[in-house]
Amino acid sequence: MKAFVWLLSLVPLAALAGGSNYGIAPGARPTLAGKVTEWPVPTPRFARDPAPAPDGSIFISVMSGNKVARFDPKTQAFKEWDLAPGHRPHGVLVDKSGIAWTTGNGNGTIGRLDPRTGEFREFKTPSGGGGPHTLVITDDQSTIWFTMQSGNKVASLDTKTGAIREYPTSGGPYGIALDKAGNVWFCRMGDNKMGKLDPRTGQMSEVDMGRGSRPRRVAAAPDGMLWVTLYGNGRLAKLDPAAMKVVKTYDLPGGNAGPYAVTVDGGGMVWANEINTDTVVRLDPKTGEMRVVKLPSSNVGIRKMIVDASGRLWYMGSHNGRLGVVE
Repeated sequence: MKAFVWLLSLVPLAALAGGSNYGIAPGARPTLAGKVTEWPVPTPRFARDPAPAPDGSIFISVMSGNKVARFDPKTQAFKEWDLAPGHRPHGVLVDKSGIAWTTGNGNGTIGRLDPRTGEFREFKTPSGGGGPHTLVITDDQSTIWFTMQSGNKVASLDTKTGAIREYPTSGGPYGIALDKAGNVWFCRMGDNKMGKLDPRTGQMSEVDMGRGSRPRRVAAAPDGMLWVTLYGNGRLAKLDPAAMKVVKTYDLPGGNAGPYAVTVDGGGMVWANEINTDTVVRLDPKTGEMRVVKLPSSNVGIRKMIVDASGRLWYMGSHNGRLGVVE
């Protein structure tokens, strides 16, 4: 089943790298009509957090269904894999070799799924729990960094050995991104702060985002800036990681409507959703212009969005069980 919404054509974008450190460099479309298409997923049991794969397919984690699903945009067909009992995948990413990595929120593991064979392995966190949440991968594919929300930690996994190292912090670490210098940035939503880990030294530092801001998700832009959704006050923040400060904030159109997911395309355009209004907002940082895409469904529940290599924006409705694309 499909639904369509149309907007005015958008301006051409340059093809540069950017996005949320998901292994696939996001593209940018010369023109963007603003068409929205949605497909119901086979197992709509809190499916969430889409991720692009090298072959152009989109993977999603099905948290309550304990599965990983793959959508082929060419055939519009889904395929699913059952995971180990109790894994409860929260996030998923696909590396350059096509391996899908998951955060086992239910049993304190990182999962490794080979879609070609169906083989699934788990790597246990040293603490044995901690609620693995959101994950990103380094450009050389050697390390996966992830947040542990209930464990108040960030952690790294060596993709070759499966070894995991944990770093204690606070504030219920949530969204995560890597800056151009290789530092790990994470949203400490409960502390109203952004945390920074220097992986070379293990040193932690922080940026205060303001009382009641509740930073939720963060994405890296092609120019090196970080963009953060402030779930508590309805704003989008631009953070300079080198200067360690917020350089600008933007009030989003919905007011205090729960900014949640954020991603940046290859042309530097910033996308954020407002979960309480079923809208996606596109910000041009050069002009400050915002365009609002009204989604065709209600009570969608977007918790993460990504831009694929061709510049299309993908989201998963965790509430309505529909995978969507804006193009």
